[in-house]
Amino acid sequence: MSSSRVDYIAPWWTYWLHNFPHINLRFQPIDNSFQPEEENYQQWLIFLGCVAAAGLGLNLLCLAVYLSCLCCCRKDEEEEESKKPNSCCVTWSAVAAGLITCVAVGVGFYGNSETNDGVYQLTYSLYNANHTLGGVESLVTGTMGSMRSGLHQHLARLDEIFATRGDYVQTLQFMQQMADNVIKQLLGLPDWADAQVDLASIADQTANVEYYRWLAYLLLLIVDLIICLLACLGLAKQSRWLLTTMMVFGVLTLILSWTSLGADLATAVGTSDFCVSPDKFILSQTKGVIGSDILHYYLYCNQTTSHPFQQPLTIFQRSLTTMQIQIQGLLQFAVPLFPTAERDLLGIQHVLNSSEAGLHQLTALLDCRGLNKDYLDAMVGVCYDGVEGVLYLCLFSTLAACAFTVMLCAIPRAWRQIACREQDYDDIDEEDPFNPRARRMGSPNPNLTNMHSFCSYSSSMGSQSSLHPPAPTVTNNPMSEYMNQTALFGGTPRYENVPLIGRGSPPPSIYSQPYRNRYSPSMRATYLSMTEEQRRQFGNDFQA
Repeated sequence: MSSSRVDYIAPWWTYWLHNFPHINLRFQPIDNSFQPEEENYQQWLIFLGCVAAAGLGLNLLCLAVYLSCLCCCRKDEEEEESKKPNSCCVTWSAVAAGLITCVAVGVGFYGNSETNDGVYQLTYSLYNANHTLGGVESLVTGTMGSMRSGLHQHLARLDEIFATRGDYVQTLQFMQQMADNVIKQLLGLPDWADAQVDLASIADQTANVEYYRWLAYLLLLIVDLIICLLACLGLAKQSRWLLTTMMVFGVLTLILSWTSLGADLATAVGTSDFCVSPDKFILSQTKGVIGSDILHYYLYCNQTTSHPFQQPLTIFQRSLTTMQIQIQGLLQFAVPLFPTAERDLLGIQHVLNSSEAGLHQLTALLDCRGLNKDYLDAMVGVCYDGVEGVLYLCLFSTLAACAFTVMLCAIPRAWRQIACREQDYDDIDEEDPFNPRARRMGSPNPNLTNMHSFCSYSSSMGSQSSLHPPAPTVTNNPMSEYMNQTALFGGTPRYENVPLIGRGSPPPSIYSQPYRNRYSPSMRATYLSMTEEQRRQFGNDFQA
């Protein structure tokens, strides 16, 4: 919307919000006009906040039911194939929560910036209008002061000098009447002091509130992003204390999201009610301070509206012109006869010139185009950028609530999976030779440390001729020890998937049917390709 237009047109989203059914807390329909001082209208805004509170309560109730079902309705532990789908569900839930949070934060930053730009444009227009009204008040006060004090002193001294000339005294009296007429016209102008103070205070309060609002939303956006990142980090690191902390902060952020949604929704609807017909609200607030014809002139500023100050400004101009003509005549005819009167006549001429310059400035300031431009800029800032930004903030709050709801649903499942994995890890036999923790604690049989790793030799084996194993270790370890280990390995099903690479243990017998499919064809081919001489060099460690 261009600032040069003389008509204000509210955007379509303000009409859409304005047409919402307005009801009070007793569910009775009320007028949808902007009346913030009315009790029913205040109840309507409170009702919008209560809608957001009801959404928060429903959200928390659904989360409580979900967590209760998750804790009470446990799945059968024997269904091991269900672990993979659950892990995928948690992963995709975390990805969805992260993406929604990123989108919400982006929308929130844009909405916060748009709202801040709109409020800044409003305060800038208010300060400009306040400066204009302050200039009008200063010019009127200065002109009246110069007419009452400076001009009166000069006329009093000239009256004494021209005492012997009745015609000159009569001219001075006529000039005094003109000066009184100018003061009368200036007194007929409205007193802008009250309006000036109101605009300044409104601008100051609005700027302060907007600063804290912008800062609060900026912190909320950063906190949302940090909580989401830390929650994803906790899922990746499988940190139970980090997930617990983020779950608590997630609940708090969920409450803040619904609270901000209620506040933004009430602000957007109330501002839209004002933007649909701002002139009615301004006229009702300035009744008894400024005339309605004056406000119509500045609010609409069209060709059909007459200037309310045209007559007093015209009389002001004519009075100054008449006084200038009288001073010129006295300078031409009275100064040769009364040389001492020249100083006072020049002083009066200087006062009249200053008053005429002030009149031109006053005419420019009282023109409707300046104040109407400030009015249109303020309406554009509030109703276009401001309301649009608040709507984006409502979208941010909704997306953030959805994201944290998904995150709060995924964290308990991740907690259960981490707990199950730790329990399975604790169930491993400490005396099992293939348990890495048992090997770190040290083997009771020192001869086990001399057992060669078939995988380590075969990994570097290019061909039969390139195999150069170390010298065989002389050991008296009976073969029954390895067979006992093999029996132990085959007796417990959970050790079938434990890799043997790097553990100093040979693979099970290639002739053993249960373990034939546990190793790749390349490993079996390498073992079969070993010559008898290489097997004798390795000793009995790899005997079947």
